[in-house]
Amino acid sequence: MKDESGMYPAERVERASVPALDERLGVAIPVLGGQCFIRPVDYMGNDAAIVQAARVSYGKGTKKISTDRGLIRYLLRKYHTTPFEMCELKIHALYPMDVWRQWIRHRTASVNEYSTRASEALENLLTPANGWRLQDQGNKMGSDGFLPEHNEPGNVGKTGKLGGEYLTAQEEDLIDHARAVYQERLDAGIAKEQARKDLPLSTFSMAYWKIDLHNLLHFLRLRLDAHAQLEIRLFAQAIAELVKVWVPHTWEAFEDYRLYSLQLTRLDKEMLRAIVNLHEQGGPIMHPTAEARQVPHAVFSLARDFGWLSPATVLGTTIPKSRERDEFEVKLMTLTGWEAPWRA
Repeated sequence: MKDESGMYPAERVERASVPALDERLGVAIPVLGGQCFIRPVDYMGNDAAIVQAARVSYGKGTKKISTDRGLIRYLLRKYHTTPFEMCELKIHALYPMDVWRQWIRHRTASVNEYSTRASEALENLLTPANGWRLQDQGNKMGSDGFLPEHNEPGNVGKTGKLGGEYLTAQEEDLIDHARAVYQERLDAGIAKEQARKDLPLSTFSMAYWKIDLHNLLHFLRLRLDAHAQLEIRLFAQAIAELVKVWVPHTWEAFEDYRLYSLQLTRLDKEMLRAIVNLHEQGGPIMHPTAEARQVPHAVFSLARDFGWLSPATVLGTTIPKSRERDEFEVKLMTLTGWEAPWRA
């Protein structure tokens, strides 16, 4: 409102603060067994700042906390972005380079990284003997289960018989050799920018990473997913603990509408409707008798139209690979507890 002179008063607006996060500034949070860390350095904004940005005419936002919470939930539910971009978090992190290759793919942050062109390379991440993961046979980019920690007697060095102890000792030798070669090059006067070229991906680096809340939530949605690589997921979990303290209403909405939500595609909805109809008619889901299994129904036709099943697929035959169909099956089980008709 204007004052008596017809001018807008230049009243002071206080900086948003979160005492619970202030207490954590500068404190390192250990990651990867304490070999790495993240450290919150600074932040801007809080839940109230998001409301303030969305309702600029209200100055400090609405008076009732419940109303502010409702607005934040509405904004996130309806995919608004700019109010969340008013908040920023800056962290200092120490990480291995293979993790950073995934981290830096999120190109919406401001980054300044440790330079091995100007400074000598840092130490390396060592995998514990019980930390070697096996390749997921159904996912080329994933892992599933762990290699036994101990070697099988008399089989060390043979494929499939190695234990984690052997691989960790081998890794230690490799790191030591790479470090010795690197140091020898430096001692010979070779430029750091060239001496570093053969260092392994387990080499540590550090960076300051500043990102707005909207893009941070996107980062966390991807990197907290069970399919994300374990190492980057552990960093994401550490960052998530800070976000929970920093913007609790936003985090609550993020969990409800992003992290633990279930997205249904057009194909998902059509298939779900067809399966519900089949269920109501007492089809194979309800009565998987031999007679019912022989009756073709709309679900199979629809699955073939979607490319989820081949024209030759019938009950009891081999089902072709389809990641989209597999994802739908998980959604169907989550929502109804039903197995897909083609699996019955």
